[in-house]
Amino acid sequence: MALRAGDDITTTRAEDGAVVLDERAGRYWQLNASAVVVLDRLLAGQSAAEIGEHIARTHGVSPDEVVKDIDDFVGQLRSAGIVTG
Repeated sequence: MALRAGDDITTTRAEDGAVVLDERAGRYWQLNASAVVVLDRLLAGQSAAEIGEHIARTHGVSPDEVVKDIDDFVGQLRSAGIVTG
């Protein structure tokens, strides 16, 4: 199942990342530029493996490490109610 942003979630881009606001709960999170790239790609339907391969190629890091970090990030996004699916 593809991820999608929660109904009450608004994202505002900033020079160095983005601020994600849960309008219902009044909570917000600040994401760095890398996290914004990952979130954008997840919401566009890409898998953690696809994103991990892209980041590994462009940054010369291990795909396995990147995918683990993305999986952890997705867990945090779900737990915070930022994404569903």
